[in-house]
Amino acid sequence: MMLNTRNSDHRHSPGIPVQATLPTMKKLLIATDFSAAAKHAAEYAYLLAKQLKAGLFLCNTITIPAEVPMSGMIAWPQGESDTLLDDSIEELKRLKAHLEATDRTDTFRPPVDYLNEAGTVGYTVNESAVKQRVDLIIAGAHHQDGLGTFLLGNHTHELIETCATPLLVVPGIASFNPIKKIAFAMDQENPDDDLEQIYQLIDVARLLDAEILLTHIYDGSGHLAKFEKHIGQFLVEISNKANYPKIYYRIIKNDKVETGLDWLCEHGQIDMLAMVHRKHDFLDSILKGSHTKKMATHITIPLLVYPEAQPKL
Repeated sequence: MMLNTRNSDHRHSPGIPVQATLPTMKKLLIATDFSAAAKHAAEYAYLLAKQLKAGLFLCNTITIPAEVPMSGMIAWPQGESDTLLDDSIEELKRLKAHLEATDRTDTFRPPVDYLNEAGTVGYTVNESAVKQRVDLIIAGAHHQDGLGTFLLGNHTHELIETCATPLLVVPGIASFNPIKKIAFAMDQENPDDDLEQIYQLIDVARLLDAEILLTHIYDGSGHLAKFEKHIGQFLVEISNKANYPKIYYRIIKNDKVETGLDWLCEHGQIDMLAMVHRKHDFLDSILKGSHTKKMATHITIPLLVYPEAQPKL
């Protein structure tokens, strides 16, 4: 069966475990701009696809002037878009050939396909993910690069903000190791809000035979004993319903969320960090910012970003 956690329904009667099934992930989409960071992310994605026995879909977006600030000052010659699209196809073919040529194993070889579109990165990637029934989007971590960043914007942050499909951000220094332990950073105030994403992560962990470490960054405020009791009950319920025993919990004491998660990434022997990206209003985004976006700028291991669950109607 295809892993399509967007349509999963984990609302079951208390105490009744979910029937154990082995889902199969079918396709990963790699958002690429052919940079060194994007090439590294594609190589990582290929190895991950081998572990998941999934197919790969290479996607390149030709940035149109409407996406670029001050676009009225930029001339867009007739036929230029066709030339750029043709060049993009050639680069995609080269990337596909590179990924296939570097695989010298006799194990599963992921099928690789590709497409390109003219438009904004967020719109093109999301549309492609929906049309191709993609289960996971993969992109390289963004790096500040002066004028280019000012003109083109931060596409990694754009994907974090807009993706309705889980997004894996791969840092340029992240080496691939079989994923055996995934940490999930729980909501600081309302851990119950993370239930849908935790069940999605369990589906992925089951494919990888990986452990899940639920973690909470505790700043010293509030009643810790009461919270720990609630989390203990929360953990038992999840394990029983999902019928997946490899789920653990750990509190990390730190005044700042990012500092606590940095410590976990360095000392927790984890292969991937998962977080839920929640929308912020304009003022809140200025004053506090997004923990997910902050982690994406400097994390040294892959960051799995889940979109915020939509309210039930």
